[in-house]
Amino acid sequence: MTVRTRMHLAAHFPGVNSTTVWTDPRSKSQIDFASFEHLARTAERGLFDFFFLAEGLRLREHKGRIHDLDVVGRPESITVLNALAAVTERLGLAATVNATFNEPYELARRLATLDHLSGGRAAWNVVTSSDAFTGENFRRGGFLDRADRYARAAEFVATARELWDSWTPEGVARPFAHQGRHFDIAGEFVLPRSPQGQPVVIQAGDSDEGREFAAATADVVFTGHGTLDAGREFYADVKGRLATYGRSPEDLKIMPGVTVVLGDTAADARERAAEIRHRQVSPQNALLALERIWGVDLSSYDPDGPLPDIDPELEPALAQGRVRVADPLAVAERWRALSRAKGLSIRQTVIEASGRQSFVGTPETVAAELDEFVTAGAADGFILVPHLTPGGLDEFVDRVVPLLQERGAFRTEYTGTTLRSHLGLPEPVWKG
Repeated sequence: MTVRTRMHLAAHFPGVNSTTVWTDPRSKSQIDFASFEHLARTAERGLFDFFFLAEGLRLREHKGRIHDLDVVGRPESITVLNALAAVTERLGLAATVNATFNEPYELARRLATLDHLSGGRAAWNVVTSSDAFTGENFRRGGFLDRADRYARAAEFVATARELWDSWTPEGVARPFAHQGRHFDIAGEFVLPRSPQGQPVVIQAGDSDEGREFAAATADVVFTGHGTLDAGREFYADVKGRLATYGRSPEDLKIMPGVTVVLGDTAADARERAAEIRHRQVSPQNALLALERIWGVDLSSYDPDGPLPDIDPELEPALAQGRVRVADPLAVAERWRALSRAKGLSIRQTVIEASGRQSFVGTPETVAAELDEFVTAGAADGFILVPHLTPGGLDEFVDRVVPLLQERGAFRTEYTGTTLRSHLGLPEPVWKG
């Protein structure tokens, strides 16, 4: 008898960047606890695996000024999740925390605290930064070369796990000592092992080194592949690397971030998706997107006019605190070709080229397409990124989750209490 493959679902809290539609009258605060609580309770009502918070360590700038199209204000993730642990019972709680500007002992203690307070529901999304602009907020500044960021992150995770393993499963504390390239620490950890052994480790990154880091280290991969073919390629590549580290395909869950737009008919859904994109990409946002690629001031250009005929600057310096476009010349050429082929303006080109809606349709077609991604080996599940704060998940939980359950593609109840049990991950073997 064939065992039905069931998907995993997680919720990303919106409220950062202009992809959130702030002009919608239903949009609320991205700081008030009520917003976090609403989305988390909705996710738990939908039996999601976990609730996911992003991170920002500095207000981003554009043209030397704080970027006024960004959201100003982002609370510290673990603090928010500790509060959410008190108003949820089963939902996993995932915090994005930078491995470049933190220290293993301090972060391992904060994550272990969350894991204990939540009864084994904590997760850590490991991110890195080689950005000296962000580093100016910290004592070490931009000390870390880009080439070293994954090396430090890998040692950081390994060191945190050594700390969590310094208590035996029976509750006996043992001294720890770690001496490596980036960390040289010794002492005693203050917390015993949590109900799930260790917090779940999440990682996002599409580069070759990022994929290797995920295969060696992560329990969950947060990726951005939105098409079936791209998802299958990424899935096969990363899962194929696991054996090198003595791991099986079930030891790592691949969950792309996706958006969903629903309608009573396919045409209605497409119309709603187009309206959302139009609101997300304002005239100002269209020029910002273009300036990130071209690397020069384009404020004199009409967002409803044609794309620039000048080539991008290869060393753009307009935006601070953002990931740079890898190959601006190639991206500019693709956008020009798209604009010429379809007769698109700057704003229309940005809308078309940077579209984020992954699944658009009726609840029935969206449920079927999500199921196909999982059964076809393109994903183990999905991290939903709503466009509204905090009610952007309500419609999906009410209209799509029941259909996934009817198909046998998603759980009808939580069968465990820890995040590892939701994800089907084994408890880590103690290596003390």
